[in-house]
Amino acid sequence: METATEQNKTVADARKAGSFQIIVFKQGNEEYALSIEQIKEVVITPTITRIPQTLPYIKGVANIRGNIIAILDLEEKFNIKRTADQHSGNHYTLVVESEDFKMGVLVREVPNTLTISAADFDESMNIITDVTSESNYVRGIIKVQGRLIILIDIFKVISQDVMAALRKNTAA
Repeated sequence: METATEQNKTVADARKAGSFQIIVFKQGNEEYALSIEQIKEVVITPTITRIPQTLPYIKGVANIRGNIIAILDLEEKFNIKRTADQHSGNHYTLVVESEDFKMGVLVREVPNTLTISAADFDESMNIITDVTSESNYVRGIIKVQGRLIILIDIFKVISQDVMAALRKNTAA
């Protein structure tokens, strides 16, 4: 299994080669994406069991293919307001796995895969940062088909405290 650093290098190499793939999903009214290398699989979200004393944006744990994993809600983490139609219906989970942890990212709509040209990617976004975070999790903005898609690094979204909680809550 690749580490987060190795996955970032793979994405950088793919960008230099001219194209790379992303998984696009909506959070509120905006489109976000993760590099396909960060996603293990996409599943319909099973029943989530709430774990007491966890951060509000960790919705709980779920059993996905025999693995108990923590489910993270990026809308809550990023303080994004949901539209009325996003409160009901099926939800999907992007299963993310690194050497250190496995977790699910909750999304409201079926995510799509896109192949992006390096020319459509602008990574000069380092002026936009989360003031509460030590590192910038926005990799850049993708401009494609009249859309702006925010590419994030899910491994940088998660603080060291959250990673420790994920390891503890999902330990087998």
